Amino acid sequence: MRTAHIITRLIIGGAQENTLYTVDDQHHLFGDKVCLITGPGLGPEGSLEQRAQDRSLDLRVLPGLVRRISPLQDLQALLSIRRELQRFRPDIVHTHSSKAGILGRLAARQLGIPVVHTIHGAAFHDGQHPLLYHTYRLIERLAARCSSHFISVCDAMTAQYLQAGIGRSEQFTTIYSGMDVEAFQQAAPARQEIRRQLNIPDSCVVFGKIARLFGLKGHNWLIEAAPQVVEKFPRVRFLLVGDGVLREQYQHRIRELGLEDYFLFTGLIPPTEVPRYVHAMDVVVHTSDWEGLPRVLPQGLLAGKPVVAFNRDGSPEVCLHESTGLLVEHADIDGLASAMQRLAANPELRDELGTNGRKLCSKRFCHKHMTEQIREVYQRVLKKDF
Repeated sequence: MRTAHIITRLIIGGAQENTLYTVDDQHHLFGDKVCLITGPGLGPEGSLEQRAQDRSLDLRVLPGLVRRISPLQDLQALLSIRRELQRFRPDIVHTHSSKAGILGRLAARQLGIPVVHTIHGAAFHDGQHPLLYHTYRLIERLAARCSSHFISVCDAMTAQYLQAGIGRSEQFTTIYSGMDVEAFQQAAPARQEIRRQLNIPDSCVVFGKIARLFGLKGHNWLIEAAPQVVEKFPRVRFLLVGDGVLREQYQHRIRELGLEDYFLFTGLIPPTEVPRYVHAMDVVVHTSDWEGLPRVLPQGLLAGKPVVAFNRDGSPEVCLHESTGLLVEHADIDGLASAMQRLAANPELRDELGTNGRKLCSKRFCHKHMTEQIREVYQRVLKKDF
């Protein structure tokens, strides 16, 4: 099977790691001919390009494929994608992310190649300016006409797209985002080492968040809830793993609140180090304003850590309230603080929720299992079996 994947940029992020695991598995485990077409991975979020090159993957970086909207540059990117597809001659094209999803599907449609598009997160969401919301929704409706099938990373994404009038129910398959399950299950010995490096006493309860320091990831909600937690439980720490454009803004707000001693910023770390940092935490918190299904939730659960998340998008599919974690309504700062206080006070509950989560996620989020399911979708699309 010959497959071309197209994604806007290969930064360190959930959609990008998902895509890279799929390409890697198709090449190394299943012997497929596969290429990965992307734009330059520039910015403070870090890049996965070197990882792709180290794995001897067929990586093709198009300078004109960028995230910002630029009609002339976008037209050039469309032509560049078409040229790469004509050279590679794939049986199927698999697109990811908004910009690459639009341009890639259009290019494949022009060449008569069937397309599978993965919805890692909706391009339109609550809180957007109404003009942007309706524009993105219209564009996605038009792009759906170029799509043979959709893969959703959670059932919530399918529901949102169907509700928006995009595609038909039979065009959607949910496949949870794969990762290196064993790495998160086996990294427990790193707990003490990482805590020593960060000067975190053993007696502290650590609430961790792993995400780019970017507005929609919701660090602001965690920061605003922190004073209530610290007031009742001064032996807590908040560990923020990742970097981004809002780091200085968040640090400034933390200083205003007088909480500098309670927050630790790691900056960028290699993706291979993430399991070790997860094990240094006691609770994983993820309060994104919108997201498909945050990878950090199953990552925390695989490590046996309970999770706290907003009750929106795909989070409730893994953060099962009172079973694997605690759900809080979006933007409810008092509710978020209360959930963290409850877990800080109850190590037995933390252990129970974490154990349940590990059982739930062990097979569901294995990257090989994900890739097997994706290839089955390809085969059905090529056989016109949907």
